[in-house]
Amino acid sequence: MSKNKFVSPIGLLIVILCLFGSLSTHAMQLDTASASMFSDIPEDQEGEELPFTFDPETGKRVIPDSRCLDCHGDENEKTDVRDDGTPVTIYVEHEQLKASVHGEQRCTHCHTTIERVPHRKAPHVAVGCVDCHETTWEESKNNPEIESERLEVVLEQIHGYMDSVHALPYKHDQSRTNATCYDCHEAHNIGELGSIQRKEQRLKNPEICGRCHEKELEDYRDSDHGEAVLEHGDTDAAVCSDCHTTHEIESPGKDKVKLAITENCGDCHEDAQRTYFASYHGQVHRLGYTNTAKCYDCHGSHKIKGEDDPTSEIHASNRLENCRTCHENANDNFLSFWPHGDADDRENYPGLWFFKIFMQLLIVSVMAFFWVHVLMWLYREVIDRIEGKGLIEDLDNPEVVYFRRFPVVWRWIHALFAIATMVLILTGTTLLFSHTDWAKSVVRFLGGPEMEGIIHRTAAVIWLGIFAAHLAIAINNIWTNRATFKWFGSTSMLPNWKDWDDLKGMFKWFVGRGERPEFNHWTYWQKFDYWAPFWGAGVIGSSGIMLFAPETTAILLPGWMFNIATLVHAEEALLAAIFLNSVHFFNVHFRPERFPMSTTIFTGAIPIEEFKHDHRLEYDRLMADGSLDKHLVKRPSRRADLAASFITSVLIIAGLTLLTLVLYGVVTMPS
Repeated sequence: MSKNKFVSPIGLLIVILCLFGSLSTHAMQLDTASASMFSDIPEDQEGEELPFTFDPETGKRVIPDSRCLDCHGDENEKTDVRDDGTPVTIYVEHEQLKASVHGEQRCTHCHTTIERVPHRKAPHVAVGCVDCHETTWEESKNNPEIESERLEVVLEQIHGYMDSVHALPYKHDQSRTNATCYDCHEAHNIGELGSIQRKEQRLKNPEICGRCHEKELEDYRDSDHGEAVLEHGDTDAAVCSDCHTTHEIESPGKDKVKLAITENCGDCHEDAQRTYFASYHGQVHRLGYTNTAKCYDCHGSHKIKGEDDPTSEIHASNRLENCRTCHENANDNFLSFWPHGDADDRENYPGLWFFKIFMQLLIVSVMAFFWVHVLMWLYREVIDRIEGKGLIEDLDNPEVVYFRRFPVVWRWIHALFAIATMVLILTGTTLLFSHTDWAKSVVRFLGGPEMEGIIHRTAAVIWLGIFAAHLAIAINNIWTNRATFKWFGSTSMLPNWKDWDDLKGMFKWFVGRGERPEFNHWTYWQKFDYWAPFWGAGVIGSSGIMLFAPETTAILLPGWMFNIATLVHAEEALLAAIFLNSVHFFNVHFRPERFPMSTTIFTGAIPIEEFKHDHRLEYDRLMADGSLDKHLVKRPSRRADLAASFITSVLIIAGLTLLTLVLYGVVTMPS
């Protein structure tokens, strides 16, 4: 056989290797030329992206969004089927994505596990929304060139979310939470504030929440809110996030959530919230407690309907049963109660409006008159003391003879009555001024509104008991001395024409047009201080009893009497609190002749010269009939004087503190 007939195997292998090397070298040169060509072309030329580029830092391939949208932007192929047979929507609207707040982000910024297209495995969101926003915030918060104001708000919302029930059970692993960001937000269509996407998202809010909360969505669909949103596209009607908040979502069984929901109702129903906060129920709520009726306790939660709907919880046929949830023995009279009675609405609530006007006129007229009286009296006594007139105590030679002004029983009655009154003011005005921080602090200190209510009612029973005991003693004294008792005599508390003359005389003295009047056993201002509690006991006591036992009250009276009782009780208590701790304190303790205090009510005795100055006509009468000596006593012991000074000081400080808190509450009262 000839050697030239066949090619040697070794030679053939060498030829093949040479050929391959030549082709490989040519391919490398072509790749280099192509890469050089692509590097000179912008990434996006005339709106089109390159098939791929490379990250200059990592060297990894960067897949442009257009490659993703070849599949995910196909309107004719919006769904696919996973390997397990589960259908899945894969369509992403390109224009919608570009218009979103994430429009400048690439698909692979979130879907980082996608390294090539087409991909076989379902895209996994390896970068969490929380981590990404926190990282971006740290990078931009100190950079003045980057607008990060909105990002800061997003971070606040994230922190709220991380403490919510949705972030459980594994808040730090967003793939293992009850609901993560993109479960609620459309990942490819997150709009800016005021954008069309935001409005669309709002209308979709109930459906999104309903993916997990199916029963609640079913009830919501049947409500007035649901009908407005889901059927009529009303973006102003309430959706889930309006009541439950957007990110700080907690279990509705928690007090924090109950309080938030009621507050959120007022975002739309401002007048209803205002009148609710004026009620006992609302005052307790505003203090931060949930043991009284809240909006959804009466109106329902998800299935809210108008009062004309027969299925509504506030419909006339259902309302009584609703009330009996708390008031077990409520009768039909409860139905006439005005849950949102507005004392400023004369047309719809004329009776309530009248009582408010009457009480406010009473407060303004009484306080205006007596504050003017106080200021003019202060001015006159200061002028007289400068001129060396009036009663000037000789501190170097104190009085040794005193006039017995009050027996022991009256001193005890006054002390207990004063303490009970201050306790009532403190525990009562915390409700009236529930909008203040001091009221909330007092209620917390006392152990909550239920304990505060017990303290208030206990003090009220003591207060009325003391008043009744005083009345019984006074009636007994009158009956015992009925043969000689003169109803309008010098020792009687009943006002007479002498008091009217004294009042006019005092105002003449105030302006320097006459001498200071001479008084009997009781002055006109002391009689007013005495009869004012009679009026207060009648108004405050009767209205308080009505509110203390509403179910019993409703046996006799219509439900709207609770509205009037609440208003009158609060207004009269306010008048008493301001008058007693300002005008009464001045008359007894703060006028220059008595400053800094008078301890007569606790020692029971007054220096004889002071008695002569303040009650000259009584002094002259006793001197004339020779009975003055029967009323004279020794100066109180040092121990008794110190004790009286201590008690008086404590009550004055407490009273002035209460006055300050009350006046602050009045000034800061929401309109």
